[in-house]
Amino acid sequence: MSEANPYMMVGERLCMDFINTVSWRESTEKRRDWFTSYAKLVDWCINAEVLTGQQAKALLLKAEEQPSEAEDVLKQAIEMRETMYRIFKSISKETSPHPPDLECFNVAVSHFYQTLQVIQEKDHYTLKFKHTEKTLDTMLPPILQSAVDLLVSKNDLERVKQCEGDACGWLFFDTSRNRSRRWCSMADCGNRAKARRFYQK
Repeated sequence: MSEANPYMMVGERLCMDFINTVSWRESTEKRRDWFTSYAKLVDWCINAEVLTGQQAKALLLKAEEQPSEAEDVLKQAIEMRETMYRIFKSISKETSPHPPDLECFNVAVSHFYQTLQVIQEKDHYTLKFKHTEKTLDTMLPPILQSAVDLLVSKNDLERVKQCEGDACGWLFFDTSRNRSRRWCSMADCGNRAKARRFYQK
């Protein structure tokens, strides 16, 4: 991970990158959650261009004043991420997600879609979430929207894949023309698999 991009954004969709904020997701020993604090969640959102630096500053100040609310938002973000992970992992394996996961996802949808508004922009109208520094969970609606867009896209769902690397568990949206992508990153899991094949020879 470079310092300019401390988070590996290799998922090709915002919701995939959000899901991939756990290293070695399917390893019991090496698994590491990146969201260890509200500040870490905000920092990731700056890198993912969900928040501007100005919005992030305002949220961090508010989080200092309301630490227990910030903690609740962090828990909510992690719960939403894990629900998305289970749903999209099922899709990558061509199985149906568990009804309780879809139920949980829909609770988030009905909660955040209350803040959707039609906004006029020059010569057209667009749907946008009300962006406000007043709410500590203001970064979650765009991430949720990314997951909703992908889920309802029909043809795109077959491009949702899970990295074939041992215990990696990361998910990605395969943008390759012939849908042949196998790894979260050629530099990481791809190279490890290559090295393993070389040693086996």
